[in-house]
Amino acid sequence: MKQNIFKITAALVVTTVLLNSCGPKDNPPLVYFPDMYFPVAYDPLMKAEDAYSDHENEIPAFVKNGGATGMIPVNGTVMQNRDGVAESNSSAAMTPDQYNTGYDESKGVTASPLNAAKQAKDLERGKILYDRTCAACHGTAGDGQGPIVQSGAYTGVPKYADRQISVGSVHYVIMNGRNAMGSYAGQLNAGDRWRVSMYVMNAFKGGVSAGSAVASAANTAVTTDSTATKK
Repeated sequence: MKQNIFKITAALVVTTVLLNSCGPKDNPPLVYFPDMYFPVAYDPLMKAEDAYSDHENEIPAFVKNGGATGMIPVNGTVMQNRDGVAESNSSAAMTPDQYNTGYDESKGVTASPLNAAKQAKDLERGKILYDRTCAACHGTAGDGQGPIVQSGAYTGVPKYADRQISVGSVHYVIMNGRNAMGSYAGQLNAGDRWRVSMYVMNAFKGGVSAGSAVASAANTAVTTDSTATKK
């Protein structure tokens, strides 16, 4: 009798081990540090929840933010502006006429407000930013033949050489977008927008000056940034 009980118990143990070992590999019965095997990607605009239970995230800061993990800046936060380039914080939309007026005025800006003594470094950084941010569509040669265009997914990107542009109008488009191109004001800060604009003019339009224009031109460059956000 004891032998039969032992055999039955042994059979059950072996069966259990076999069933567990042959189970689905993507959901093992026991995993140490499950986040390392099943990472959870959080959408910063969605309510965060515990991935392994029904317990909702109750971190006080997230609760105050409607449960979203993307936090707003602390009250009194001041954005760094090491380049000293003034710009409006308004995000008000423009009418087509206002946009076109601002764009036409921006063509008269032929110098960036950045320090002329740092022009070489600004152009160097401008190239890096252009290659990272703009070349996918505009191409590394500024010919409008970036990899996205060559793939056939997007068309109609003009050559810089064929455009009547200035460093001011390039900056204006980066700031506000144009046609199918959206604004890159959220991707590039004020100084870097001017660096990319300077690089475009220097690499594809024969050169550009920085900080050497008369004060009125530099003021116009700054005003263009503000005009772009007025109703």
